[in-house]
Amino acid sequence: MKIPRGKVSLPVAAVVLCTLAFAGLIFTADFHAIAGTPIFKLKSCSGENFTEKETQKPDAVEDDFVDEDKIEFDSHVCSIENGEWVFNASAKPFYTDESCSYLDEQIRCLRNGRPDKEYLYWQWQLDGCMMPRFNATVLLEKLRGKRLMFTGDSLQREQWQSLVCMVESHIPSEKKSMKRGRSHSVFMATDYNVTIEFYWAPFLIESNSDEPIIADTKKRIIRLDSISKHAQHWAGVDVLVFNSYVWWTSDPRMKSLWGSFANGEGGFEELDSILAYRMAIKTWANWVDSNLNQNTTRVFFTTASPTHMRSTDWKGERGTLCYNETKPVRERGYWGTGSNKRMMEVVSSVVGRMRFPVTFLNITQLSEYRKDGHASFYTKPRGLSSEQPGAQTIGDCIHWCLPGIPDTWNQILYSYL
Repeated sequence: MKIPRGKVSLPVAAVVLCTLAFAGLIFTADFHAIAGTPIFKLKSCSGENFTEKETQKPDAVEDDFVDEDKIEFDSHVCSIENGEWVFNASAKPFYTDESCSYLDEQIRCLRNGRPDKEYLYWQWQLDGCMMPRFNATVLLEKLRGKRLMFTGDSLQREQWQSLVCMVESHIPSEKKSMKRGRSHSVFMATDYNVTIEFYWAPFLIESNSDEPIIADTKKRIIRLDSISKHAQHWAGVDVLVFNSYVWWTSDPRMKSLWGSFANGEGGFEELDSILAYRMAIKTWANWVDSNLNQNTTRVFFTTASPTHMRSTDWKGERGTLCYNETKPVRERGYWGTGSNKRMMEVVSSVVGRMRFPVTFLNITQLSEYRKDGHASFYTKPRGLSSEQPGAQTIGDCIHWCLPGIPDTWNQILYSYL
């Protein structure tokens, strides 16, 4: 049964408000410790069959509803990937690309000229379950005296910047700081003695393209058995959030090396990228199993962030990438060519054999729908304006606008914490 707010008598409204307040206390106080679950074996919430909701215009305010049929979020029951994007014009983003100074210029889409804002007002709603409302103060209290570190590629850096922006406005300017480095960046909330960090390791294992980046992917060489260069920065961190995906998709074969780069870059072997990925994830898993204590450290792995490079996947005009997309895909279970299930199965298989519990942030399916959320050509440096011929063929359909989809990823992380 659904009760529209603002359309009930005063006594009933008072009861509803009290119930919501009590539920809010439960959400902020009851955080479950979660063990990892294989990506393709996550249990679904019970819920009604999917029915496509009519898309609302940005100036139409959708009534808020209290859904009594939905249960409080429980990771053992609810599946993050089972849900739908619901448009809510009254929703307020956690920040703007003007209010948060920590965002990279390349992903400040509104500042870079994006004319529409509709992509900001879609909210991910689970089938049969309710995620707790994000509360920056509760998160900071939960992390008091701790270090949280995102490790991986540029998509992971976006998730880090997103979370920093979601909390920084709740901290006085003199009580926060940011230290940027080429590989390691640290945001600190001094009153809480909390750091939210990012460490650059796009393959997780060592490569000759970690820093500086080698643009020509054919010249990149990975060291399949070497991780200590990066892992030394992970030791002592309380909450680790890893990812590694998009850099493995650039070529079908990877130049792979055993031993030290100090001995030169000769003697490499070209391996199938899926095989190389499996070996790299095993190297990472062995380090986690051997070096981390599950009583003091929590480990998350963010699943693949999908790309939207092929517009024909969603029956769009051929060759236009994600250009001029303003609405999500509405087909339930949509899966495009930008997410490699074989690679996801590799991670699921390796993690399933680990002794250390790893929790998946299963963001792939919900992000698959969001062809409208990418930076496209509203990025910097921009080679063309939207009016110039060919603009639709050069857009960035890998990275996301911020604010945007990675904010939802962090709401999921918050739910697990």
